[in-house]
This record gives sequence, C-alpha cells and structure tokens, in this order.
Amino acid sequence: MMDKRQLRNLIRRVLIGIGGYSEEAENLLMGTAAQESALGEYIRQLGNGPALGIFQMEPETFDDIVRNYLSYRPDLCRKVLIVSGVINLKSEYLEYNLALAISMTRMHYARVREKIPSDLTGWAGYWKRFYNTPQGKGTEEEFVYNYKQYVL
Repeated sequence: MMDKRQLRNLIRRVLIGIGGYSEEAENLLMGTAAQESALGEYIRQLGNGPALGIFQMEPETFDDIVRNYLSYRPDLCRKVLIVSGVINLKSEYLEYNLALAISMTRMHYARVREKIPSDLTGWAGYWKRFYNTPQGKGTEEEFVYNYKQYVL
C-alpha cells in the first residue's frame, strides 16, 4: 500500500497538469485506487486478468480512451504525454507509470457526462456505474469500506 498523502499529492499535481483537477475528481481517484488495488498494493490483476496499474485499467479500456477520446483532443493528449513523461500511449505503461495511470483514469471519468458527486456515497455509485460497470464484481459497499480503510 502506498502512502496515502504522497499518492493524493501526486494525483493532485497530475490532475492540475492535465487540466482535470477538482476536489471531487481527486477524491474519486483516491477511492478508485483504494477499491481497485488497495491503494497500490497490486499493480497487476490477480488471477492473470488483463487489468494493470493501481487503478486496474484494462488495456482494451485504455486503447478505447486513446482512440475515441484523446485522438479527438490533441491538446489534452499532449498534456497527458507531457505529464506522464512518455512519447506514446501504451497500456503496458500503466503498470509502472503512476502519472499515466492517474491521467488515463481521469480521462475515463472525463468521458462521463454526469458531474462527479461531492460525497463518499456518491463517489461509490459513480465508480460502480462508470468504472466497474453494473456487470463488474465490485460493490458500492466495498468502495465505501475501502475508502474508509485506505484513504481516511
């Protein structure tokens, strides 16, 4: 598990760097990391699944964000590249590039038209609907529990 203060600070700096900062986004990403990887304990999905990084993003999701979101926003794409210190966007970088993982998770949520909620219950529901999806194994209750355990 990562130090929560250091991770929060990094998330804030990256979000500011890509122009996607809000207190709600920062907290949503902290909760997503708590839920998906126990705040960085896991950088590869357990059981040989495809998900990578502290936010457990699947390569297919990563590629979809690049192809259908960032490719239409070259200025934003450039910011992601600069903040992440990479010259091209490859999903395998998620495993070890925290700035890229933060950026791409924020891009995932940026595609959602619904505003990010301002409280823990709201973040849990938002994560479940838009990140884990209704078909995913995670629950809002787990998100709340993990947020309280790892973030607070």
